[in-house]
Amino acid sequence: MATRQTSNLARFMLAPSVILLFIWMIVPLAFTLWFSFQQYNPLNPIRDGFIGFSNYLLFFNNPAFAASIINTLLIVVSVLLITIIGGILLALLLDQPMWGQGMVRILVISPFFVMPPVAALVWKNMIMHPGYGVFADIARFFGAQPVDWFAQYPLFSIILIVAWQWLPFATLILLTSLQSLDGEQKEAAEMDGAGFFSRFIYLTLPHLSRAITVVVLIQTIFLLAVYAEILVTTNGGPGYASTNLPFLVYQKALLEFKIGQASAGGIIAVILANIVAFFAMRAVGKNLDK
Repeated sequence: MATRQTSNLARFMLAPSVILLFIWMIVPLAFTLWFSFQQYNPLNPIRDGFIGFSNYLLFFNNPAFAASIINTLLIVVSVLLITIIGGILLALLLDQPMWGQGMVRILVISPFFVMPPVAALVWKNMIMHPGYGVFADIARFFGAQPVDWFAQYPLFSIILIVAWQWLPFATLILLTSLQSLDGEQKEAAEMDGAGFFSRFIYLTLPHLSRAITVVVLIQTIFLLAVYAEILVTTNGGPGYASTNLPFLVYQKALLEFKIGQASAGGIIAVILANIVAFFAMRAVGKNLDK
């Protein structure tokens, strides 16, 4: 009886927060869905009215739509590969005893606490600038011509910046998982004559599988909404070379004032995010049940 009373009390205490959170989420979504079926332009309110699925058709037929979907998926997949592989390598390195280990870990994790617009400005003006950036100075030192990264390789530049931001997160999760590996198992593997690569493939990597799935799930949700880095650096260009789905929605809403099409794009983005999250949750659930 005490357990049931405690559970009911917990539900009662959590109910206000859950209700507020639900309202906080459902009201904007409902307005977005409503606007997606309307012809609404704040600069020309006389032509407002219900137009059915026309906004969706116009958004799908937009020349930038296909490019934005491809760029969105490329950003997600590329950043995941960089952060997972780099995070595993950094976690293995940080797990080794070294002088100043605590300070080194703080320095490695610190980029995660930098706001995306600030990080993008630093990379744009101090690191990748073709005139006085660090990469330009390195190129000139070796006698090469500096590269205008955001003009010649815009999507790669965005991926590099976003990966730099998310690498500390992956490293922290993987390092925590790595430190939970049983030392007796490692000693037993060493006594059996297993080398470093054998221990990594047959012992360390399977142990990290759960942490990797968690990293994939959390990062995927956030990477589908990358926006600030594009706005600060390339502004979606040249052309549509670095335009992803969230940035296309921004262009329709705040540059072209086509609120209906932007709302339709927002609904499409929500559907895409839920599809990805569904499969990611299934993968995480299967992995955590093992």
